[in-house]
Amino acid sequence: MMTKKLRLLPLGLVFATAIAFVLPARLSHAQTTPAPIAPGSAAPAMPETAAPAQSSPAKTPSASPIKIDAVKADEAAKASGSAAPLPERAQAYYHAALASSYEEKAVSEGRQEFITRAIEEYKLALNADPASPQLNLALADLYFRTGHAREAENTVRELLKSAPDNVDAHKLLGRVYLRTLSEGQNAASPASPASNVLDRAIAEFEKIVALEPRSVDERMVLGQLYTVKHDAKKAEEQFKTAKAIEPDSEEVVLNLARLYAESGDYDHAAKEIESVAVADRTAKMEAALGAAYDQLKRPKEAIAAYQRAIDMEPGDLRTLDALAQALLSDNQLDEALKQYRELAAEDPENSSALDHIGEIQRRQGKYEDALATIRKARKMKPEDLEAGYNEGLLLDVLGRYDEAALTYEKMVDETSHANGAYKEDEKSNRAIFLERLGMVYHEQNKTAEAIATYQKLIDMGGESAVRGYQYQVDTWRDARQFDKAVEVARKAVEVNPKDRDLKLMLAGELGDLGKTEEGLAMAKGLLANTDDDRPVWLALGQMCVRAHRWKEAEEAFDKAEALTTKTDEKKAKEERTTLLFMRGEWAERQKHYEPAEQFFRQALELDPESAMTLNYLGYMMADKGRQLPEALKMIRKAVELEPMNGAFLDSLGWVYFKMGENELAEENLRRAVERDSSDPTVHDHMGELYAKTGRIRLAAQQWEISLAQSAKSAAADVDPAEVAKVQKKLESARVKLAKEESAVGVAKPE
Repeated sequence: MMTKKLRLLPLGLVFATAIAFVLPARLSHAQTTPAPIAPGSAAPAMPETAAPAQSSPAKTPSASPIKIDAVKADEAAKASGSAAPLPERAQAYYHAALASSYEEKAVSEGRQEFITRAIEEYKLALNADPASPQLNLALADLYFRTGHAREAENTVRELLKSAPDNVDAHKLLGRVYLRTLSEGQNAASPASPASNVLDRAIAEFEKIVALEPRSVDERMVLGQLYTVKHDAKKAEEQFKTAKAIEPDSEEVVLNLARLYAESGDYDHAAKEIESVAVADRTAKMEAALGAAYDQLKRPKEAIAAYQRAIDMEPGDLRTLDALAQALLSDNQLDEALKQYRELAAEDPENSSALDHIGEIQRRQGKYEDALATIRKARKMKPEDLEAGYNEGLLLDVLGRYDEAALTYEKMVDETSHANGAYKEDEKSNRAIFLERLGMVYHEQNKTAEAIATYQKLIDMGGESAVRGYQYQVDTWRDARQFDKAVEVARKAVEVNPKDRDLKLMLAGELGDLGKTEEGLAMAKGLLANTDDDRPVWLALGQMCVRAHRWKEAEEAFDKAEALTTKTDEKKAKEERTTLLFMRGEWAERQKHYEPAEQFFRQALELDPESAMTLNYLGYMMADKGRQLPEALKMIRKAVELEPMNGAFLDSLGWVYFKMGENELAEENLRRAVERDSSDPTVHDHMGELYAKTGRIRLAAQQWEISLAQSAKSAAADVDPAEVAKVQKKLESARVKLAKEESAVGVAKPE
């Protein structure tokens, strides 16, 4: 059976304090085409068109859907048993016919004066027959369709005093309130100054569904109104009742799914759509199912759902974009690129599609192509902040640091306000560009510029300030100025005395400065004997690893493991991954390589995209000359994920060196030296490469730098045995150079 569709509120509307919709006029009276009036016949009526979207004092209306039936009017008068004078029906029908004629002229000729004439004639008709429900509804409906919401409401309310169960009157009044909500006028009307428009709309539709309990359309609107009021339980009741009446309704299923999704229950939302047979689902259902799968981190199922939607509606660009994003999330880069190129072809002004194409090209390592694509996007939309961010990122990846810094400097200027006042989204954007600019300065060893840039983050306050302090500490530490790193950390804690993370950062810096006991004591002082102690135990474990206090580190990790989240599966997975990585590092630092490898592999089973784990395990295997093809695959993936990480580039150069790929090794080691010039290991590796390729003097220079950087490093980062090896290699190189010079009398050029 094909799924039924209802004429309801658009599913994609964003609900806030009002609803952007106007319910189609669907009163129960029959609609007729204009006809000459005769005694005892109905007044002429015109087919209804869409109601005006905005209120105005005079608009050309669509024709009224109200049919004035003389027989029904007579029956209603007799049933009332009123002692009032009998209405003058001939006069009423005459003026009603004129009113209808003027409405028709207003529609056909677009002359506003006919609207006024029609209203006047309806009033004359009501003077003759004031109790007529049809005349009252016709006038109220004309008021409504011409933007006179207040008059429409007053007219209908007067009618309801004598006919409280007139369902058409309730429907028209409901439409009045819906329009008010759609126009954002969430305020009381003159007729009910103490009421809220949303509450009055709900009251009307509650009355309607009580009078017409099997009306699915009205129940759907009522459910959506409850959704706006954040009454999920009542909304769900209405949607479920509607589903019981019409189980194949597209809108019923989609509204139920949306209700669950808005409460964060994406699993229930997906199941609601899954309950419909695949053959009976519509394109909208499949698109909504794909969105639910996206939220549930089930990319392959999301892709399949989006593809089914595309197969049904090939030209839907929104679904095509969602499919492309799902493919990108699933790392199906070629397929995602194909979809984004199709989007760009369909809409040449779609700069967002170009942004994504550039992102894919970057992830594929096609950095120059990516830069050209992003610059095309920026030219198309100069104010596109994301494109500006990506341009700076690509220039950084390509090692064009001055250009990257200039790009980010411009973005910082564009997001700055002279008065220093920012909205939250503006503050967030500015913080991102300041962070990137500081990182570029950091990579260039422009310590003063980096510190000044991060100070601007601190000046912004809030979370930006916390990150600014952390970046300043990192910059001073990499510059081997540990006393200044501690000074900044202390200041951060003074300014944010309740921030536990900053206190843990200070404790760690004290340990690196050689004040291990003070740092450990500070960290232990943060333990509260609650489930929230987990981050503290992890920090203590890391500090003990750096201090080579292996047993204490293991005990701290055990304490952290006991506090792993039990209720949130996603969070628990992340916590287990982090702990496994730390245990792997703990084992590797003790040179227990087999258990270290097991810990790292378990971490990768939980998170295959962890660049940090991929690099650590890949480097460990490469350094031992084992499983080099697998090590290369891991490290290349890590670099793909973080192409500007100097340590990862060093690992990539080192595995190529171990595989005998000297040119690739040198290319990546040079890039590593540029980005991480203070790392003794990077210079040691570069020295190894130069020595292997016969450039002994250059090798000796690199080993000298390696030893100098080791002397400046924190004690926790220095392995005396490794330093001794570098010293021995340097001495051997010097001896060899001396022999060469002695033999030829001059230094050999390299």
